[in-house]
Amino acid sequence: MIKKGIVLAGGMGTRMSPLTKAVNKQLLPIYDKPLIFYPLSILMLSKIKDILIVVNKGQLNQYKKILPNGRNLGIKITYIEQSTPRGLPDAFLLGERFIGNENVALILGDNFFYGQNLSVTLKNCTKLNRGSKILLHRVKNPENYGVAKLNKRGKITKIVEKPKKLISNYAVTGLYFFDNKVVKYSKQLKPSKRGELEIIDLIKKYHSDKNLKVEFLGRGGAWLDTGSIEDFYKASSFVSSIENRQGFKIACLEEISFNNKWINKKEIKKAIKFYGKCSYSNYLKNLI
Repeated sequence: MIKKGIVLAGGMGTRMSPLTKAVNKQLLPIYDKPLIFYPLSILMLSKIKDILIVVNKGQLNQYKKILPNGRNLGIKITYIEQSTPRGLPDAFLLGERFIGNENVALILGDNFFYGQNLSVTLKNCTKLNRGSKILLHRVKNPENYGVAKLNKRGKITKIVEKPKKLISNYAVTGLYFFDNKVVKYSKQLKPSKRGELEIIDLIKKYHSDKNLKVEFLGRGGAWLDTGSIEDFYKASSFVSSIENRQGFKIACLEEISFNNKWINKKEIKKAIKFYGKCSYSNYLKNLI
């Protein structure tokens, strides 16, 4: 089982400068909530309560203003600062003490997931006891992602980073589940040509050990990577459309905690007071 999760919220966000010169990208808004709420909500929907957030050095206080320690959500949030971005697997090296002897999930801080059966998919992923499990999603432009080639039985036969020739339309999303060997394997990685540790190389180690499994984000699911200004606008538009059409909020952390029975109405009332007069608070009032 996976009981611990890491949100990688580091990185310089250079494609969104000058906005990110003042504010960390994960604290910029996707419609009515900070971006960090969305990946955090995925871990919470996975019933993961012990969470490490990796942030840029010097930006910790920005996060603690909105997400101090997780007690208000019935979870535990720990922070660690990353002085220099060194690739995604660096999260496991920084978080070695946090991980301990446990298995762990990793979600990228700028990734966004949505889907009707998402909770079921996440439940299947957190059952992992051995090896690694990755979440795949069909995309129109696989040349922009790490891609997995599958055989007729749905088993991965090959993984290629940004393939020049089409081998598959199934992209490796920014949500990963690993057993405790992930720290050991991450230490064995060597930097790529761009000077960083690569998550695809880490996944390949599990594949070579025949310990790599897959889950699929179904046809009705959505996976959005908010790496640029344009992506932010698209994601905001998506959230706005869903929320205003259905009347439900995406990534409402207090609602997820309340439904998981991690907090009660008393904490909801405290959250309403904390956020003040806004549509988010008005939505929370409906829970009590």
